[in-house]
Formats: sequence, structure tokens, C-alpha cells
Amino acid sequence: QVQVVESGGGLVQAGGSLRLACAVSGSISRPIAMGWSRQAPGKQRELVATITIGGTTNYADSVKGRFTISRDNAKNTVFLQMNSLKPEDTAVYYCNADLGGIRGNYWGKGTLVTVSS
Repeated sequence: QVQVVESGGGLVQAGGSLRLACAVSGSISRPIAMGWSRQAPGKQRELVATITIGGTTNYADSVKGRFTISRDNAKNTVFLQMNSLKPEDTAVYYCNADLGGIRGNYWGKGTLVTVSS
């Protein structure tokens, strides 16, 4: 049973920083890609950042220059360093682990990030 568990959310003032972590367990193969998405109240889920097993990253325009995604392949863990946070970054942040092909794409239950103005 593959499990994806996020941690690190919380309340922070605008301009502050948070670091999210996501651990994948139960997988017999290393995820080929991992990523973070977010969903704000009343809005659709949007992709925030992704990182491949080779380290190639991709970011939403709204977070470029402020957020950094990284991963520890040995531990099947991905991180999201969020700096210069804005109230509009408030959302539930979800992690996903793509094991590739028929192995499936797995999602965590999310962690809430609240940025106060």
C-alpha cells in the first residue's frame, strides 16, 4: 500500500517562510516525478511545482523565484521551500508521487498553509 504524507503546513505572516515535506512509503519503486499542487477555497486545484527523478524542476509562474522544490531520492521525500509568502498562497497543499505508467500516481491528504496579511 503506497502512502503519501505531507507535513509542515501552518500559519505564517506575509513575507514569511515555510517548508513543506512529503514522504512516500510502501512503494517498491522510486517515483519518476513528485510534485506539489494547491487548492484555495472556492478555486480549482493548481499545479505549484514538480521535480523529476533526474532533478528537472518546473514551477507555476505565480511561485517562480519564491518557491523551491527539492527531493531526496534515497528517502522518497520531496520538499517545498516557500519564501516571501503572500496571502494568495493560502491553500491546502497536496503532494503527489508518480510511480510511472501502470504503477500509478498517488496523492496525499494535504496540509493547510495560511498566510495572514
